[in-house]
Amino acid sequence: MSRAAALPLPGPVVGMLLLVATCITRPRLADRIRPTTSGLLSHLSLFFVPAGVGIIAHWQLLRSDGLGIAAAVMISTILAIAAGALAFTWVARMTGSEEPDALKDQGHE
Repeated sequence: MSRAAALPLPGPVVGMLLLVATCITRPRLADRIRPTTSGLLSHLSLFFVPAGVGIIAHWQLLRSDGLGIAAAVMISTILAIAAGALAFTWVARMTGSEEPDALKDQGHE
């Protein structure tokens, strides 16, 4: 659906948005899928098994390039957090939900 409509979103994101919209508009559906979703969430740790298998399978690559991979992960995490903070600040300013600096200076926090 995402490809067919040429949406700039991945298919799983479109699917999740459709599921949320459907559950909001049809609460009975949300009640019907609750047992299944609760079961999946209670065993969420099983979804990390493939990642563990991947680490074992590519151990030699991690030994040779581990430092570079770790640096890339740390730098990208820091950049993602910074981008999220900047986006949050920008949205807060655009929506007017941020306190004016004058009130902060007067101690009205």
